[in-house]
Amino acid sequence: MDRRRMISSRPASSEEIDCWSHAVSGLTALTTLYGNPSTAETIDRVNRLITTWPTDDHIPAEGLDSVKSNYKKLEAGLHDIQDTATREAKAIEEAIERLSVLIALRQAPETLPPEKRKRPRGTSPAALGSQATSLSNGRGPSITLPPRNSVGPNQPIPFSRDPKARREALAAQLPLQEGRKVAFHPSAGKTGGVAADADENTWILAVVTKCINADKNRYEVQDAEPQEDGQPGVRYNTTLRAIIPLPDPNAQSGSASHIGAYQAFPAGSTVMALYPDTSCFYRAEVVATPQNMQPSGRNAPSSKYMPTYKLKFEDDDNQEHAVAAQWVVEWPGS
Repeated sequence: MDRRRMISSRPASSEEIDCWSHAVSGLTALTTLYGNPSTAETIDRVNRLITTWPTDDHIPAEGLDSVKSNYKKLEAGLHDIQDTATREAKAIEEAIERLSVLIALRQAPETLPPEKRKRPRGTSPAALGSQATSLSNGRGPSITLPPRNSVGPNQPIPFSRDPKARREALAAQLPLQEGRKVAFHPSAGKTGGVAADADENTWILAVVTKCINADKNRYEVQDAEPQEDGQPGVRYNTTLRAIIPLPDPNAQSGSASHIGAYQAFPAGSTVMALYPDTSCFYRAEVVATPQNMQPSGRNAPSSKYMPTYKLKFEDDDNQEHAVAAQWVVEWPGS
């Protein structure tokens, strides 16, 4: 797996630049709130009013009217401080969410130059069979994953390549729209009328380019990774049996393509996920769910928040990676 550990040096996309601009705006707003002199003045005024507040039931020499006047000033000052704190907390939340989205986008491999994104084989060690096996590649301890075909209480429903089952499972999303990102199994597709030569376990990131002859089951998809000569990725004719549509980060809430409509994978689940800074999907174990990854004390996330999993990939020296939920789908099996 050494070849797929690469530091992303690709230029920022327009979407990433826009996300960063919003994050900077949020941080600037936060800095302005923190550095606002009027806030400090309000806090000082409230502190002074508190020191003059009666500590017992006796009316001060200034009289009851003075107490009532101080009460109104104190109430107004405390409300101002509360409002400012609420705005600060909201600014922090928005900045964190923007930065989380930006991190997820930077992990996307679409625009990495071809010389930095050589795709390794998607196969696992030959020793991995139908029983749970401890994976090791001579570089140290690795992780133990459940059998490929196991389905327990925390496992997703098995992926089916039956055409009818696939159409029924994806009916609400069909036809897949041009530009939709998918996990694609090349060995089940054709390029230039010739069957693609790819390993049985290879799944790559691809983009839908068209629905063929208005048939909701047939599509042309393009490899998201450019070819070695710099030309756009190879195009394939394929069917739904070789496609797993990825959640669409731009989908409207409530739609079948929205991340909220996708299955949530509990800790311990076996999933397939995009390894950071590559265009390949690999088998992985869920270590922490988006709920576990969400910082404590946060308010309900906004519609732009992208949930994130913590995963351990197969044959990866027991390393843990944060992967945005838009790159995590069910394990299709072998």
